[in-house]
Amino acid sequence: MYRFLLTPRWWGIHLFVLLAIPVCVFMGSWQLGRFEDRVQSHDAAAKAPDPATRAAEPLASLLPVDQRTSGRPASARGRYADQFLVPDREVDGRPGSYVLTLLRTDGGKALPVVRGWIPRGAAAPAPPAGEVSVTGVLQASETVGAAGVHAQGGLPRGQVGMISAAALVNLVPYPVYDAWVTLPSADSGMTPVPASAPQNSGLDLKAFQNLGYTGEWFVFAGFVVFMWFRLVRREAEALEDAELGLVEPDGPAKSGEPGSEDGAASAPLAETKTT
Repeated sequence: MYRFLLTPRWWGIHLFVLLAIPVCVFMGSWQLGRFEDRVQSHDAAAKAPDPATRAAEPLASLLPVDQRTSGRPASARGRYADQFLVPDREVDGRPGSYVLTLLRTDGGKALPVVRGWIPRGAAAPAPPAGEVSVTGVLQASETVGAAGVHAQGGLPRGQVGMISAAALVNLVPYPVYDAWVTLPSADSGMTPVPASAPQNSGLDLKAFQNLGYTGEWFVFAGFVVFMWFRLVRREAEALEDAELGLVEPDGPAKSGEPGSEDGAASAPLAETKTT
């Protein structure tokens, strides 16, 4: 009865199943590994001392920004240059804007410095004149999709929607560091902007999305196996019905049997002849 499993059509089905199951298992294991990595980084961050309590180090020694250096105090010297507002940012649940000022260092490259936060409609104070030394908490450049990022464009002059070198390099005629710092103490009239946790670390929504994707891939693998058994069972039942004469192997019910067109038409003809 199960010789049909060796036909060319079924060999194609077998091959698909044999390829689909390992792919689903691999993808599920990969997503589970991503979730476990986030759990480990969360545990390591919880046990490690607060990066902000460590001594400040020169900016160049902490670049590029990664999960190890994000949140570390960084120091730099230079002169403040262009200033922008970063709108639609909240501090303590209140809407407002970050005051972002570019610090031109001795090498000519600029470091984005968030000097503080101002409520909506308030005027940003001018930056200090002359050479200054700043120490702030190092942060990675923002990316599209991060909280508060305005990536659609169309902002008024003097505003920028995302704190990143990619967004600022088109607004100023000098290179910009692919990082930024937020000052722990803001100037008068501004509120300090708290540092954020490193991206892609900790048990955030993305971590639990990885866990959900893990379950989905394993469910897909089980569904492939279920459908294979279902198809085999349906094919076997069809062949069994054909052997019993209930249906033609490759067609409708036999002529003269209940359910066939000939059988349904012959009964009225027989009644007509006997009348």
